[in-house]
Amino acid sequence: MWAAQFIKYERPHAWLNSGGAGTMGYAVPAAMGAKVGEPDRVVWAIDGDGCFQMTNQELATCAINKIPIKVAIINNSSLGMVRQWQTLFYEGRYSNTDLNTGHETVRIPDFVKLGEAYGCASFRCERDEDIDATIQKALEINDRPVVIDFVVSPTPWCGRWCPPA
Repeated sequence: MWAAQFIKYERPHAWLNSGGAGTMGYAVPAAMGAKVGEPDRVVWAIDGDGCFQMTNQELATCAINKIPIKVAIINNSSLGMVRQWQTLFYEGRYSNTDLNTGHETVRIPDFVKLGEAYGCASFRCERDEDIDATIQKALEINDRPVVIDFVVSPTPWCGRWCPPA
């Protein structure tokens, strides 16, 4: 849902989403189906770190069956939508929304190691100046799935790459 606010639609049949339902775990299985249906197209799953943890095991299916999707994890170390609601309606009384996957945390799980364990090429990107090179590296790999852990600020999106202060 978050990515839908920023994607520029250039052609029909190029965007799948959960229809605004905020369905956790949707991106990886949807990307798998899209890639099998359109094997010659580059397919990206854009997923939050919480949502990715719902269906990341499907990377095994991708690796075993040679479905080379690309997964961009937007890692704010938080269940972002739940945290947003707790901010808006519960005056910041947060409960069980911190995931410990990002900056200055224990990184459990470590998404790079997890991706590698599933047979994926895996990278972490933590700096604005590394975004383009990291994406380019992912686009050059077409023989297996790719996982990129884009570590972003735990604070709400500010319209650009926002590493923690």
